[in-house]
Amino acid sequence: MKQTSIISRVAAFVILGAAISATLAFADDRPDDARPAVSSPPPLEFAPMTRSERLSRYLGGLADGESILRAAATAGIGQASNTPKEWGGGGEAFGKRIGNAYAEHVIHRTLQYGISAALHEDNRYFVSGQTGFFRRTKYAIASTLLARHDNGSRSFSFSRFGSAAGGAFISREWQPRTTTSAGDGAVSFGVTMATDMGVNVFREFWPSLKHHTRKE
Repeated sequence: MKQTSIISRVAAFVILGAAISATLAFADDRPDDARPAVSSPPPLEFAPMTRSERLSRYLGGLADGESILRAAATAGIGQASNTPKEWGGGGEAFGKRIGNAYAEHVIHRTLQYGISAALHEDNRYFVSGQTGFFRRTKYAIASTLLARHDNGSRSFSFSRFGSAAGGAFISREWQPRTTTSAGDGAVSFGVTMATDMGVNVFREFWPSLKHHTRKE
């Protein structure tokens, strides 16, 4: 009975998030001409996403390889540290943890889709094209905190921060009491942002590493 209640609550949050996000996404699909002038040239391959492209990217990101690997990695860390402790160890516990991580991912992506569409924010990663390890790493980390707009300018990414916080704190709702505090939500939010930074650093250097490996 308790498990059914938890599933119902998770489904309710996902449906609510989807409804809000869909409303925001379809409310305004006009180019964001009101943004400030471009402060730095956008990548040559950059072009504003259409509504259908944004929707397609959202749906594809719900169950792609990256999302599954993230959920599995998060569950593995939780399993190793026995967090939450109420779930214990073993295969069933790992299933709960991976389900929890994936549900948080779905909420995160759904909120980000709606907020980014409403604010005309583009959180896609574009390789810097720069040289130097520290310069490229700085760009990758900054790209986690910033979003591009229709004119190519970049500013603080409200959609990334808001959706990461939403996923982190909403997921407290179905978790055991030992992990439902505001501090636990803040830690989860921090882990999500740190993971996004790490993924962007990987995206920045992977093309170079792949090219170098092929040459050898």
